[in-house]
Amino acid sequence: MTHILLVEDDPAIAMSLKVTCKREGWQITWLDNASSVLPMLHRLHSAEAQELSAIILDVGLPDGDGLSLCQQIRHAPDLGSLKDVPIVFLTARSDEVDRILGLEMGGDDYCAKPFSPRELVARLKAVWRREQLSRQHSKESDKTIDDVSPVSEAPISFSYSSGDWHYQPLNYSLTWDKQKLELSNTERKILLALLQAPNQVFSREQLLNAVSDYPDHRLARTIDSHVKSIRKQLANIHPDINIIHTHRGLGYGLCPA
Repeated sequence: MTHILLVEDDPAIAMSLKVTCKREGWQITWLDNASSVLPMLHRLHSAEAQELSAIILDVGLPDGDGLSLCQQIRHAPDLGSLKDVPIVFLTARSDEVDRILGLEMGGDDYCAKPFSPRELVARLKAVWRREQLSRQHSKESDKTIDDVSPVSEAPISFSYSSGDWHYQPLNYSLTWDKQKLELSNTERKILLALLQAPNQVFSREQLLNAVSDYPDHRLARTIDSHVKSIRKQLANIHPDINIIHTHRGLGYGLCPA
């Protein structure tokens, strides 16, 4: 049975979500504070037969920060597979930086208040679908994460029908049609990885492995945020050209045409 752990201090929100989840046939456990979460997860882990499908976690709890709690869960050494259970944040924060921070802390998605309980259910189902597709892709892929080469830091030039690209590692300058891109270190490496393998579809884990010397694969979720930022910069140069293609359930690949 699908089992959801709901961590929310507002009784009205909690009751609404409990009713909606029960309509889906899901078992739901409700906690109204942060301090009870880790002990609950340890009890579930000890019971072994008690599985957990997802955690719905409020960011603003009366006795703690949901973002910090998520990080504690992700790095807990004695929770077994429960430390990797999908986490969806409930947040009143609408700023993009806060949402990205939540993903970097280990969250899988977020739902901004006020929200419809049906929207949250849809987001949970989408998270589970992505996980299932990712597992299928990992099994079917001929190229493992460890086979992905690190991004080259040598001077490189690329010529595609979409334009000319040049990378100069001495000053970390990456240009497209002679216009310099102002990218972060991670964003630059992601784009270089795609440019160096135009025919490859990279999973998020593969991209993370290619751009980081010490990848923590729980942070693969942040690749989506970096790609979004890259796309914004590319649109400033050529708004009519789509360079990065999303392969649903798989990852990202280059669209040089």
